[in-house]
Amino acid sequence: MRNFDFYSPTYFVFGKDREAETGRYVKRFGGSRVLVVYGGQSAKRSGLLDRIMACLKEENLYAVELGGVKPNPRSGLVYEGIDLCRREKIDFILAVGGGSVIDTAKAIAIGVPYDGDFWDFFSGKVPEQALPVGTVLTIAASGSEGSPDSIITNEKTLEKNGAEADCLRPCFSVLDPALTESLPAYQTACGITDIMAHTFERYFTNTPDVEVTDRMLEGVLLAMLHEGRRVMDDPHNYEARANIMWAGMVCHNDIMGVGRQQDWNSHHLEHVLSAKYDCAHGAGLAVIMPAWMHYCAEHGGEKRLAQMAVRVFGCQMDFDEPKRTALEGIEAFRAFLRSIGMPLTFAEIGADPADIPELVEMNHIGDGKTGGYIGLDKQAHFDIYNFAAGSCVPET
Repeated sequence: MRNFDFYSPTYFVFGKDREAETGRYVKRFGGSRVLVVYGGQSAKRSGLLDRIMACLKEENLYAVELGGVKPNPRSGLVYEGIDLCRREKIDFILAVGGGSVIDTAKAIAIGVPYDGDFWDFFSGKVPEQALPVGTVLTIAASGSEGSPDSIITNEKTLEKNGAEADCLRPCFSVLDPALTESLPAYQTACGITDIMAHTFERYFTNTPDVEVTDRMLEGVLLAMLHEGRRVMDDPHNYEARANIMWAGMVCHNDIMGVGRQQDWNSHHLEHVLSAKYDCAHGAGLAVIMPAWMHYCAEHGGEKRLAQMAVRVFGCQMDFDEPKRTALEGIEAFRAFLRSIGMPLTFAEIGADPADIPELVEMNHIGDGKTGGYIGLDKQAHFDIYNFAAGSCVPET
């Protein structure tokens, strides 16, 4: 196990109807003039936004709204939010929505006190200060409600980049699983896939002797297989949604990633897909992850894949040929993704195999390699995208 520091100051408020307490927590963490960031019309139609605004008013807090956040959040709304915060002298940002809304709120939060372009922080500069952010989560997926990360797409360049700093961790996050019950099945499935991806990115490591975090990660994956099936069969199963929502947080606030090398190749490969084709992030990951796993199994990464196959998917270990076990586990993962309605090929997310050379260039690999488990050069990126395009993917 490697040396590590771990800092996770977010205060979590979990359970039914806890969003009614939002105003109290905004005040507790120093807010008096609040920007409420949200997505489309669902927050209004459901009455959630009205309830949030009412509870802010009850605490005598001044609040202004900024709606219009889209999946794969764009830079344009961030600039708009920064300007609005400065005009209105905002001192607290409240995100009401899923990962895209929270990431937008975080990007605004680091942009307001900064004299330059907020995109500097998505191009390598590390932010040192930000307005405080709170969240009311409505989609279990990204883990942004507890993480130090934000992902934004630059509308001019189509770069989909991240910023990371402890000042981006929310002050508090309200998690009411009941708020996710109205989600379409496809969006729920995308969230499940994203949660599993965040878990796999940490699971696939070359760091030895990390049994505690291995078992924690495997526990989340096993829970997602079970709860994912339960919630797809019964969308109003509160307990299944509660477990999925908490898994989304714990798998990405990095408590299970400490002391170990992490990979993140699947996310790196997927970001250009959702930036170019505007597909759901979870859908892009469903296409990329099994293809990446297959590449790793064929290029020296079969041992940990076989461990995953045995411990998570219940495969029998072939000690003479562990690659066979690894491939069996990958097929079991594919079958699960298909069972919850996820795509597995380029065609299903509207991606064109003819664009693969462009996708590789968008990854800005140069002569280097990406990832931590199995380093991927340009040719590896070509191979994985070609596999994901469908020529080698069996129907399940």
